[in-house]
Amino acid sequence: MKKLSVLFAAILMMASFGTAKAQKVATLDVFGVLNAMPDKKKADTDLKAFADTKEAEIKKKMEAAQTKYDLYMKEAQTKTEAENKLRGDEMKKLQDEITAMQQKAQKDLQAKQDAAFNPIEQKLNVAIEKVSKAGGYEFVLDGNSTSLVYKNGADITDAVKKELAIK
Repeated sequence: MKKLSVLFAAILMMASFGTAKAQKVATLDVFGVLNAMPDKKKADTDLKAFADTKEAEIKKKMEAAQTKYDLYMKEAQTKTEAENKLRGDEMKKLQDEITAMQQKAQKDLQAKQDAAFNPIEQKLNVAIEKVSKAGGYEFVLDGNSTSLVYKNGADITDAVKKELAIK
């Protein structure tokens, strides 16, 4: 009985080795490909310009509020308590407006990033899929991943860049 179990296990192992096939694995420098794409470079430039514009608007509003605050502090001794309370309320309202501007700018920037990067990501994924199928790769791993312990597969970074017509 024991010999039969050992024989059965050996046959099962032999059968599993025969049906298993080697899987082709490749690596890709995703960050390098993305940074070489002209579409991403243009999107980065456009987003920086947008962010700089919003930052300048907020800075201008903050400087105006600071100037008004300095004036109010300087004149506080000569004003009545009611006037100082109104001025304090006005400063609170200005601070709330600045906070709202900052939040809106951040939300607008995120929306612009999503709109700009989604087509770029889609284009990259199509190129990766095409190159992977052409090369017979079953898995493509990001070569920059910190979770990657062993890397000895083919690197398809150049092929993906060629597919995207970038250098």
